Amino acid sequence: MVKPSSSIVNLPHYKWRLLIAYDGTRYAGWQFQVSPPTIQCIVEKALIQITKLERECLHFVGASRTDTGVHAWGQVAHFITPFNYDSLETIHAALNGLLPSDIRVREISAATPEFHARFSAKSKVYHYKIYNDTIMDPFQRHYVYHSVYKLNTAAMREAAKMFIGKHDFSAFVNASRNDRVPDPVKTIFRFDVIEMGPLIQLEVEGSGFLYRQVRNMVALLIQIGKEAIPTEIVPKILATLDRRELAKYALSAPPHGLCLVYVKYNQEHLLLPSDCPTTSFGRHHTITKCKLPFY
Repeated sequence: MVKPSSSIVNLPHYKWRLLIAYDGTRYAGWQFQVSPPTIQCIVEKALIQITKLERECLHFVGASRTDTGVHAWGQVAHFITPFNYDSLETIHAALNGLLPSDIRVREISAATPEFHARFSAKSKVYHYKIYNDTIMDPFQRHYVYHSVYKLNTAAMREAAKMFIGKHDFSAFVNASRNDRVPDPVKTIFRFDVIEMGPLIQLEVEGSGFLYRQVRNMVALLIQIGKEAIPTEIVPKILATLDRRELAKYALSAPPHGLCLVYVKYNQEHLLLPSDCPTTSFGRHHTITKCKLPFY
């Protein structure tokens, strides 16, 4: 149920935070475009249908502009309405009812006016999965990169540590599709290489990432894991600040192995404002009376 605003001339604004998971296989990334469809476009259409607001009024923004074919378990976004909600469970159910099955809103909560999905982010965590065996598991083919080369994970782990810290990552960024000139200096807080049987999971957390930066770092680590190049190549390529130098050794890793797992915020940015509905995590359906006999 929607509470109508008491003010007609100067409507208040209410901000709402979404936690979204999606299989990026069928989509041209997050950033809004109509064709081919993107995650932002699909979710925005559902919000417009439910709220009856124009796109310009929603101010719908995501924390990370994931690329074509990249997945997410913990994408965060926010939107604005001129009205408050008594409960978020109804809009939560309506959103997931309109969205295709490969996009799910996991949570909806109220947000403070100061919260911004992108600019309030403290860090982002990505996972890249590699299936390192002779035969690929067919059930993981859409979410894991297959390497038939036996990878030296010790060498990959040593090289990954060389990315940690504050660096200019100009050598690891592809030319962006828009006119923005992003700051190439980013901080990598951790870069772990974890083995789980044939599965190798690369976990990287950073203050932010440039266009295709994670996939370019992973691609270099894969070449190091193949023992095609030494670990010492990492600081040498970083020092050049030249994307062409990286291209001599590795191409971008395929997108389907990459997943945005988590976006971290300072605790004050996650506080619920006063006079707001409780967070919705979805609701279970119940049957009050069994209508079918047991056999």
